[in-house]
Amino acid sequence: MDVYDAIKNRRSIRKYKPDPVPLDVITRVLDAARLAPTWANMQGIRYVVVTGKEQVARVADATGQKWVKKDAPPPAFIVAISDPKWSGNRPDSKGDLAYFMLDVGIAFEHLVLAATAEGLGTCWIGFFDEEALRDVLGIKGTNRVVALTPIGYPAESPAPRARKPLSEIAFLDTIGTKLP
Repeated sequence: MDVYDAIKNRRSIRKYKPDPVPLDVITRVLDAARLAPTWANMQGIRYVVVTGKEQVARVADATGQKWVKKDAPPPAFIVAISDPKWSGNRPDSKGDLAYFMLDVGIAFEHLVLAATAEGLGTCWIGFFDEEALRDVLGIKGTNRVVALTPIGYPAESPAPRARKPLSEIAFLDTIGTKLP
């Protein structure tokens, strides 16, 4: 599957088949994330792959997301953590922009697109109980849990969501000047 097909086919999957995902497939997905650019090439992102049934249940509880535990829970999670000191800040008049969040965002999108190309489903989770996840995963120090996703073979095929047309969101030279 080429990158454009992966972008078009990616959906947030909330129901999974119980089949385990082979570790070599997860490794390929993580390798795509590893290749993402980061602030000054600091590469400060770390990933925790959770596959043990009891640990998957603990992570699911720590998300606080009811859908993760009901119906068809995932066979695995991938959790992205980063230490803010392994990235940068862009100071400006509106406050610092913490690049460790952007670093993870770029890498995580690589990850979910690679998972899609492998026939896997994901659902980026950005709202969770960070302290509970730190405890469950044994995360120490100043490392932050930035994002996580269940990962597995989809047990559903959601329809595409409506998207705004390009003419509403992309402009040429200045806001309001439509692209030809």
